[in-house]
This record gives sequence, structure tokens and C-alpha cells, in this order.
Amino acid sequence: MREAHVKRKTGETEVTLYLNVDGEGEARLETGILFLEHMLTLWAKFARCDLQIRARGDLDVDAHHTTEDIGLCLGEAFATALGDKEGIARFGDAIVPMDDALVMVALDLGGRPYFSFEGSLPAPRVGDFDTELVPEFLRAFASTGRLNLHVRVLAGRNTHHIMEGIFKALGRACAEAVKKVGTGIPSTKGVI
Repeated sequence: MREAHVKRKTGETEVTLYLNVDGEGEARLETGILFLEHMLTLWAKFARCDLQIRARGDLDVDAHHTTEDIGLCLGEAFATALGDKEGIARFGDAIVPMDDALVMVALDLGGRPYFSFEGSLPAPRVGDFDTELVPEFLRAFASTGRLNLHVRVLAGRNTHHIMEGIFKALGRACAEAVKKVGTGIPSTKGVI
């Protein structure tokens, strides 16, 4: 199985994360950030990954540090679980409608981190979650996951729907990119 355990402890957060890329889409999450847990549950389901996270952070300040550090840990676990990436498809993309929202995600597991987000999240908060943390989470995931990640919000008025579309599309794109499709490293360089 392609799996990884990651731990991160700072003066602001403590995160323990387990990821199984070849899972069933199960999520067990204890982060203290319920909306992020909702989004990560969607990601796990559509990525078909098993995900366990236990996180504690300075939520009395805000959710920024915890959200970002969970993104860093998930990216690290994703890269570790895939190892040398032999035989994977490498690229993944998805266009997902969610009621009024339409979101496109495209990614390349080619080892060069890059993140681009175009579109808007109309409401500054959904419940008690700051919506500006979604791009922060995605940037952290792309950075330590060493992947090229493009997110485009093509349509949408409801911020909750847009964010659901983002995490579902990210999950579908990840599932496509990690599929075993052959042998060898998917690069003319021979290494990713």
C-alpha cells in the first residue's frame, strides 16, 4: 500500500496525519475546525484516500496556523506515499459542478511545486471559517506535495458551494493522477 505517517509540531500547532492513497475514501478527523473537516472529508472521498488527522492549534487566535500546517502535512504525506511515482498517471484534472458553482482543478505530480488560484470566494466567512484559508491550505499542500496545482473558479455565487467544488475537484484530480497506468517513471528525465 502507498501510505505515509507525518507528524509536525511547532509553537503554534501539533498535527499527526496518516494517509493511505490506496484506501476507500474514509476520513477520521479531529482538528477543531469543523468546516475544514467537512472539506477534507470530501477530498478523501473523491480522492479515494483514507485520511486520519489529529490536530491541535492556537484556535483561540484563529484557524490560520492549524489549517496551513494540516495542508503542509497532507502534502508531505501525499509525496511520501507516492515514493518515486513509478507507474502513475502523474497528471489529473477535474471540472466539478456544485449547484451554482463550477470549479476546475488541474495538477501535475512532476515534482515542481507551483500554485495558482483564479476566481473569488464571495463571502469572507462560512460559519466560523475564514474563506481566505482555502488558498492558504492549497498552497501549503502544493508546496510540500511538490505538485503543480491550478484551481479555477469558473462560476458561483455561494461560497460554500464553491469551496465544496474545489475540494471535490481536487480529490478527483488526485485520484486520476495517482492511478497506476504502467511501469517506469512518467518523465523523460527518468526521475520526478
